[in-house]
Amino acid sequence: MNREEIITALKEKHNAFIDYTSSLTDEEFSARYNEKWTAGQQLDHIYRSVKPLREALLLPKFMLKLVFGKANRPSRTYEAVVEKYSIKLESGGKASSKYTPNSIGIDQKEGLSKSLLKNIKKLSTKINAYTEQELDLIILPHPLLGKLTLREMLYFTIYHVEHHTEIIKRNLRNSQN
Repeated sequence: MNREEIITALKEKHNAFIDYTSSLTDEEFSARYNEKWTAGQQLDHIYRSVKPLREALLLPKFMLKLVFGKANRPSRTYEAVVEKYSIKLESGGKASSKYTPNSIGIDQKEGLSKSLLKNIKKLSTKINAYTEQELDLIILPHPLLGKLTLREMLYFTIYHVEHHTEIIKRNLRNSQN
């Protein structure tokens, strides 16, 4: 995906996630299946995942390169990032405490949704400041996947929200059986 396709996918996938979680009844938003996160906690987790990426891109590019280094390999494809993430999850990978959601009440649904969309909008704006080459040069740390190029981190962010949308749907189906 090129920069514009990444921005479009980020907005579309996060808007779809917000539309879906917003459409849930209060009971569905708070439903827990087998001690899994509620839809509200999934929303909080996605927000907690996007916010540091948006904050990192507030730093000057030279600072990102200085702190995290530069890529010594080409960026992986979207599919390769998804595969790597899936393998990590299958081998027991979990969200670190920084990304673990709190208990989320119904009264937080709208505010969290608005905050997430605001962060996606700001993130999209920041991405426009990067060239295609810079997306493949700048490295950021991922707590589960290790060092990723900025392009790979954005691929992850696109997939991550889809992944959690599917988890919510699966958990709700299972809780109704």
